[in-house]
Amino acid sequence: MSSLAAIISARLEEVAGTDPELRPATKPQFGHYQTSVALRLAKAEGAQPRAIAERLVSSVRLDDLCEPLEIAGPGFINIRIKASALADAANQLLAGENAGLGQASSPRRVIVDYSSPNVAKQMHVGHLRSTIIGDCFTRVLRAIGHTVIPQNHVGDWGRQFGMLVEQIIAEGLDASSLDLAEAEALYQRANQHLKDSEEFAERARQRVVALQAGDEQTRAIWQQLIDVSLAGFNATYQRMNVLLSDDDLAGESIYNDDLPVVAADLESRGIAVMDNGALVVFPAGSDTPAIIRNSQGGFGYTCTDLAAIRYRTGKLGANRLIYVVGAPQSFHFEQVFAVAREAGYLLDGVTAEHVGFGQVLGADGKKFSTREGTAVTLNSLLDEAGLHAAPAVALAAIKYADLSSGLQKDYVFDAERMVATTGDTGPYLQYAHARIDGILRKAATDGVEFSEITQLGETVELNVALLLSRFSQTVYAVAETLQPHRLCTYLYELAQAFSVFYENCPVLRSEGELRSSRLALCRATQLVLAKGLYLLGIEALTHM
Repeated sequence: MSSLAAIISARLEEVAGTDPELRPATKPQFGHYQTSVALRLAKAEGAQPRAIAERLVSSVRLDDLCEPLEIAGPGFINIRIKASALADAANQLLAGENAGLGQASSPRRVIVDYSSPNVAKQMHVGHLRSTIIGDCFTRVLRAIGHTVIPQNHVGDWGRQFGMLVEQIIAEGLDASSLDLAEAEALYQRANQHLKDSEEFAERARQRVVALQAGDEQTRAIWQQLIDVSLAGFNATYQRMNVLLSDDDLAGESIYNDDLPVVAADLESRGIAVMDNGALVVFPAGSDTPAIIRNSQGGFGYTCTDLAAIRYRTGKLGANRLIYVVGAPQSFHFEQVFAVAREAGYLLDGVTAEHVGFGQVLGADGKKFSTREGTAVTLNSLLDEAGLHAAPAVALAAIKYADLSSGLQKDYVFDAERMVATTGDTGPYLQYAHARIDGILRKAATDGVEFSEITQLGETVELNVALLLSRFSQTVYAVAETLQPHRLCTYLYELAQAFSVFYENCPVLRSEGELRSSRLALCRATQLVLAKGLYLLGIEALTHM
């Protein structure tokens, strides 16, 4: 379903010859939307803005949707949508599927790279944001018809596995009997052993060679470590209500055989050159080289990410790549994308975006860490929130706090404030949904039936209906801009508008057609809140 704003905008653009850039009106007396297109055209044509505004108003046909357009000030056009059009839009939402979101006109194949924990290490606070944000993108993009292929780029390859396997052999352990916390403790022992013993360090180096060569014993232990880690990751994903599964795994190891292929390809075409023993690429406009292969012959993350891009655009056929990785990695991805463009791994029409994010801070405004200065595990963070609310409410608090501010910003993890059912919080939205569900349950118990919205006589009713008409454009904006705070803000405004409506307009105490219409408005609001919460990865509760 096209939003009313999109329909109005398209009709105005037809007569104006340019995007009218509709904006929600800043004050109620200015209507529902405003456009300054006449001022922009006047500047280009050297004409009077009001004269152009009058021409546009007389030419555009919006009688079926809008009250007579008004010209204000130097040439602004104010637009007020008819109550009947708002009712029709809300009724289409009630009668349709997917909360009226419809399907994208040009569906894409989208890779969302997120979460990406390391084998033999528990997920920590740094993985919280990547997992929540990436899951939201996956839900939003799928909801409007894009094919989304999540890629959980787990760290399952590298030199650290030499020391891990060697430590397991030294201790006579059965790696399959470990849980993830025990595997992390093993990692710490192995790392200390590496520092303390050059003889162990040499054995660990040889074990890496054995791993890369496919040694049967080494590979078997390596796989056990992966299996133990995945069990731990999946338990956390289930606890977090995110969509990731083993089907989405794309660890570093799957690109291992492609690394020398990528290096040879770049070197043979003169894109990569030798520099002080290393194979590097100097991206256009940059004095800092992207290292493809270091002077010791090892391949770095740049080469792995280039191999991943080749795989994702080639074998998986993706034409949009989204990387949800912390903001400090911005320069790395700038380099990777620049080299991929130069090499032809990213063709015209294929977009690549790094969505960076800030840190989670403690109540003291500093990086969230334990007293020992180490990263807090993700599960302990979930445990802390769970001390203040039921699991579904605690999770809503965490996810909403993460998504509701600009992603680049750091945010303070204050569990007590985040679980509040008043104010701009996830639990407040859950409460709004549960409140409406209670109204509809009471109506059903009383045998009251309703079908569609027929009356929007009060301003507070119109405000709810107007916001309902903006749901689809909000979701599509999030899909395009990758800014989930827009959806959070929208849902909060809708919940607030509904609260004002319910406080000022009797619903169950109304009678006849008015009661039926208001119940239908409640149902439409519930549908949008439920869908919006789902897109944020938050459970829409029926009781609180």
